[in-house]
Amino acid sequence: MGKREETPEEMDAAIPKQDAMGATTDEALIQAVREGDFQAYEVLYERHRLAVYRFIYQMVQRQEEAEDITQEAFVRAFTNLHKFQAKARFSTWITRIALNLCTDRIRMSQRRSNLEQKEAQGGLEWMTMANAAPSPVEKIEQERRAKIVRDAIAQLPEHHRTAIVMRDLEGKDYEEIGEVFGCSNGGAKLRVLRARRALRKILEPLLEEGMANEVSNDEA
Repeated sequence: MGKREETPEEMDAAIPKQDAMGATTDEALIQAVREGDFQAYEVLYERHRLAVYRFIYQMVQRQEEAEDITQEAFVRAFTNLHKFQAKARFSTWITRIALNLCTDRIRMSQRRSNLEQKEAQGGLEWMTMANAAPSPVEKIEQERRAKIVRDAIAQLPEHHRTAIVMRDLEGKDYEEIGEVFGCSNGGAKLRVLRARRALRKILEPLLEEGMANEVSNDEA
């Protein structure tokens, strides 16, 4: 019998709240790895793996694939650590690596079957109502709307999808979004605005107008 897959919450609980090098900066850990201390990279991995996994999961919407890409991203980061520039943040750098891997995987999936993108599950906490104990009818409606939004996000071009995931699902600031896209804070805001408008255009025929406006407010 195969091992049950971990949920993001279980993965989060499994991460030690403090580690032997918990107070060490990412920059110091990277320098230690470059000097041959491979245990330092384990600390980097434990520190960032859940955030990277969540970003990837929101992009590909499949748990097993997200886990595979997460592992590949950290392996690629390790083998290319000599290229890391100290002026950048490690979290941004590995997010860019993860984005490139997601883009490649999504393109391959599209070639195999366009239907695979509609197998979205989980995530989208931003679509969950504040009611802590919804009625069965309300829960069904929430799930219906969440699935509509997941499917709509899957239809977005990759650059719009990335902007929505980073800003609205991951809560990244515009500085970090700009670093990933290679643009200014203003450019990042514009990308998010355009992505929200594109999402709204897809949602409007599917949801009542009020819901579409709530999900995709043009204000950054």
